[in-house]
Amino acid sequence: MSKAKALENEKNVYRVQGFTCANCAGKFENNVKKLPGVQDAKVNFGASKISVYGETTIEELEKAGAFENLKVTSEKTVGPSSERGREEKEVKEEKVPFYKKHSTLLYSALFVVFGYLSANVNGDENIVTALLFVASMLIGGLQLFKVGLQNLLRFEFDMKTLMTVAVIGGAIIGEWAEVAIVVILFAISEALERFSMDKARQSIRSLMDIAPKEALVRRNGKESMIHVDDIVVGDIMIVKPGQKIAMDGLVVSGYSAVNQAAITGESVPVAKTVDDDVFAGTLNEEGLLEVKITKLVEDTTISKIIHLVEEAQGERAPSQAFVDKFAKYYTPIIMVIAALVAIVPPLFFDGSWETWIYQGLAVLVVGCPCALVISTPISIVSAIGNAAKKGVLIKGGVYLEEMGALKAIAFDKTGTLTKGVPVVTDFNVVNKQVNEKEILSIITALEYRSQHPLASAIMKKAEEENISYSDIVVEDFSSITGKGIKGIVNGMTYYIGNPKLFKELATSNFDKNLEQNVTTLQNQGKTAIVVGTDKEILAVIAVADEVRESSKEIIQKLHQLGIKKTIMLTGDNKGTANAIGGQVGVSEIQAELMPEDKLNYIKQMRSEYGNVGMVGDGVNDAPALAASTVGIAMGGAGTDTALETADVALMGDDLRKLPFTVKLSRKSLNIIKANITFAIAIKLIALLLVIPGWLTLWIAILSDMGATLLVALNGLRLMRVKE
Repeated sequence: MSKAKALENEKNVYRVQGFTCANCAGKFENNVKKLPGVQDAKVNFGASKISVYGETTIEELEKAGAFENLKVTSEKTVGPSSERGREEKEVKEEKVPFYKKHSTLLYSALFVVFGYLSANVNGDENIVTALLFVASMLIGGLQLFKVGLQNLLRFEFDMKTLMTVAVIGGAIIGEWAEVAIVVILFAISEALERFSMDKARQSIRSLMDIAPKEALVRRNGKESMIHVDDIVVGDIMIVKPGQKIAMDGLVVSGYSAVNQAAITGESVPVAKTVDDDVFAGTLNEEGLLEVKITKLVEDTTISKIIHLVEEAQGERAPSQAFVDKFAKYYTPIIMVIAALVAIVPPLFFDGSWETWIYQGLAVLVVGCPCALVISTPISIVSAIGNAAKKGVLIKGGVYLEEMGALKAIAFDKTGTLTKGVPVVTDFNVVNKQVNEKEILSIITALEYRSQHPLASAIMKKAEEENISYSDIVVEDFSSITGKGIKGIVNGMTYYIGNPKLFKELATSNFDKNLEQNVTTLQNQGKTAIVVGTDKEILAVIAVADEVRESSKEIIQKLHQLGIKKTIMLTGDNKGTANAIGGQVGVSEIQAELMPEDKLNYIKQMRSEYGNVGMVGDGVNDAPALAASTVGIAMGGAGTDTALETADVALMGDDLRKLPFTVKLSRKSLNIIKANITFAIAIKLIALLLVIPGWLTLWIAILSDMGATLLVALNGLRLMRVKE
């Protein structure tokens, strides 16, 4: 067993409550890594989770997070009671009144108000005024000071270290009122940061609430409401009209229209009848359905989506990696700059020690990287959550960013640009003396015995026209390898196959007109099937894989979005490929490709364009999907292969989500860049105020808090991007 696999076997996932910032999450991760028995740990700040590789206890984890008073719960569900217990715990936490949740902040603000009242009555220098401001500072900043001092002793420099040094320095030079206000504003800034991240995470929590927690199940002839954790594979679930479906399963009785928008993003309800799949979290709109359970609650499609989206939020995007690296060096640099600001002017330019120490402290406050650190994660969490609600599963921040940078997109033909289901498009009877319905029933009776993929299209045509074929007796049925089939009906031998077969039979009426007709059908991307006896041709049937109604519109939209090249890849012959490619409007067509040819072509495109996307069904296109910059799979709902192999999955098998995903990605990139630029620019502007000596603690903390708030609100805009 490899080391990676061994570690994966020892992996335990825990939910964490109480993260105030991304920096704190990083510190918690480092603390957990140092615990005995822990080999590695990885915090997912976006999903508020930690993956621990090795052995430890919840008590040890909470000790590691004591600096933030973090609460840890195991994600493992031992049974229904533990799941319900966790739900009840979450509900209780949500119901905590606002004034209790922020009581320290409110008391701190109250003492500041009393301090200013005392200053007006007793004067600024009065001991009562000073004590009121000190009380406010201690109430509002006790947790901050504890963590900041610990960090200082360990030479760990984060935003709390900066704030602690600034507050202590401000207190030493007697700026009690300003220091108290700085503490309050910093606490408000942290609360806003926490609120913004919770708002972004709510998009995932809302996914968790989609599926009901109980279902009506029939066991041993009795019907009863059972918690989803107690339902087993093979149970029969009864879903009444207007109810949500609680589990994945297969319809065994009934007919209804099911709204699958929650899973696939489809706006139109889908008809469901016997042998159709249904998914947990979808809404049964019309009839009563009896559903045989096919998956346990943790294996349902909605559970997999939630898990993959949470994992995706933890994947660091390139911009986030840049911010993390930048922040690592940025904080110590700010401390050096602050020290130079406080020391250099008094030592070398006769400046006032009090004035320049104050300026140095203000530099420390303005240097807090809150806005910078939150700029990327809040944008990624918001965008991935929004995409998941609309039926697009993006499996990481890196793919979210790369989607917007695509220059070319390749499409598999069958099942992607086309529906992947053959249909009869033309049925021309050559011999007008032959009854059309009679010959179609004979053709269907023969095709019913065939294994050819196109036989299903002919059978479907007969069923649509209510033509009976099951009572027709076929004798001496046989397959003619590579050419067609034959069989005797009512003493007459009939042949069905390609034109080559009838040329060999030398039938009397295979003339130039008929050959022209066959060629025209083939040039239209259709497969021509000829029907006749050994003496004459009776009919010509054309079968084709139907192009999706949306394909042409999607290709146009992608070109309008600036995608330089759209390519159709197919194993079909050039005639069929050119017909379908021309119909949908792709800029290049590559036909007669084997899977390895598709892979080589994607590699060639990457060397030419850099960023290339590949859209396929996630099964036979797996090599090409893996070789592309971003692999996009069709039909993620219920398709494990698509969910596992692709970087992005279009859950509803709907290409119309592709331009939306590109647009969302570009908007995300723009917002992330704007956030990072703004967060750095506001710091630089505030730091420039040091030169004329205009920077105050007030300006410093307000610039930091304002930047954090604006960056958070800008990131949350991604939750509202529409299709």
